[in-house]
Amino acid sequence: MMREKVAIIGYAQSYHQGNMPMTREDMVFEVAKGAAKMAGIEREDIDTVINATNDYYDGRTISELFLVMPIGAYLKDYTKVEMDGANALFYGMLKILSGTHDIALIVANTQGSTFNPHQISVYTLDPTFDRQIGVLNDISAAAIQARVYMNKYGISEDEAAIVSVKNLSNAAKNPHAHRRMPGISLEEVLNSKLYYDPIRELTMSPISDGAAAVVLASEKKARELSDYPVWIEGVGSSQDSYLRDRKLYQLESLKAAAKKAYQMAGIRNPFAELDVAEVSERYAHEELMIYEALGLCEEGKGGTLIDSCATFMDGQLPVNPSGGTLSADPISATGLIRVVEATMQIRGEAGDCQVLGAWKALAHGQTGICAQQNIVYILGGEE
Repeated sequence: MMREKVAIIGYAQSYHQGNMPMTREDMVFEVAKGAAKMAGIEREDIDTVINATNDYYDGRTISELFLVMPIGAYLKDYTKVEMDGANALFYGMLKILSGTHDIALIVANTQGSTFNPHQISVYTLDPTFDRQIGVLNDISAAAIQARVYMNKYGISEDEAAIVSVKNLSNAAKNPHAHRRMPGISLEEVLNSKLYYDPIRELTMSPISDGAAAVVLASEKKARELSDYPVWIEGVGSSQDSYLRDRKLYQLESLKAAAKKAYQMAGIRNPFAELDVAEVSERYAHEELMIYEALGLCEEGKGGTLIDSCATFMDGQLPVNPSGGTLSADPISATGLIRVVEATMQIRGEAGDCQVLGAWKALAHGQTGICAQQNIVYILGGEE
C-alpha cells in the first residue's frame, strides 16, 4: 500500500571541525543517538537504517564496516548510499512511502581530515584524457565554471565574494559551523589565498569532519510520536552529463530537480512562497548559479539578487542563515545537514540563526564536480 506523507521527527548534527578529536564511530554514534532521542524512539523501533558514506573519502574499503553497530543497524534492514546524505534521505523516504517500513534512521558522515577530498576528485575524471593531463580537479574545474559563468553574465568577483561574506557572517552565529568568522569583510575574502583564479580559500568550502542524522516516519507514526513533525512536501533529483558535455554557466540538473520538487509541493513562485533556503554551495559563485536554477531570479541575475541583500538574514528569502557549505563541508553529510538546518528553521530551533516566521523551507544537496547531481526538498510545518 502506497502512503502519501513522510515526516522528519528527529535530527542531530555534530559540531563540525577541521580535525575532530573523536573516532568516526564515536561521531556517528552521537548523532544517531541524538536523532533517536529527539524522535522519542529506541533502537528496537527503527525499521531500516541508511548510511551515507564513501570509501574514497574515508580512505578505506567497505568504509561503513565498523559503523553498523554504532548507528544501531546491527541485525536490521541496512543500506549504504555512496552519495550525499540528502540522497540517502530520499531512499529512506521511498522505503516508507512503499509501505514496507514505518521508521527510518538516516546517518551521514565524512572525516575530511582522513584523506584530502580534492585529491580524490581527480579519480572521478575521464581516465583516458582528463585524468592523464593532470590539470583538472574539482577546484580547477570550479574555477573554469566560475569564469564561464561570470564572463557570460558580467558577474564581478566582488559579487561572488559577497556570498562568502554573507555566509561566513551567518556561520558566526551557528555553534555547529566549522568556519565561523564574525566581522569578516569583503577585502578579507578577496585577499585570501588564491588557488585557481578566481577561486580563493574563503570562496570555497573548508575540508571538514562532521556527521548528521535524521529520523523519518510514516504519517501515522509521526503523529503518534511527535508534536512538531516537519513534512516532506516535495522532492526532485536530477543528474547532468559529464563535465565537458555541459553548459557550465548553468546548473541544468538543479533546475530540473527543483521543477520536480516544486510541482510535487505545489510551489509556483518559490521566491514568494518559500520562507528560507539551505543550499549546498561549495564555491561562492555556485550560490549565485543556484539562485537562478531554483528560479529565485532570472538567468544571469544571481549577482543582482545578492547585491539587493534579498538573501541576507533580514531579506525576503534568507539563503543559508546557518552559513551553508562555505562554513562546513563534511562531504557525504553536507546535504543532510542542509535538511537538518531547514528542519530547525521550521521548528523554530535554529537559535541565533533563526529566521522569523519560517514555515516552508527548501533544502538542497549536490554531488560531483561542478554540481553534476542535485537533489531538492521542500519541507513544511504542521498545518
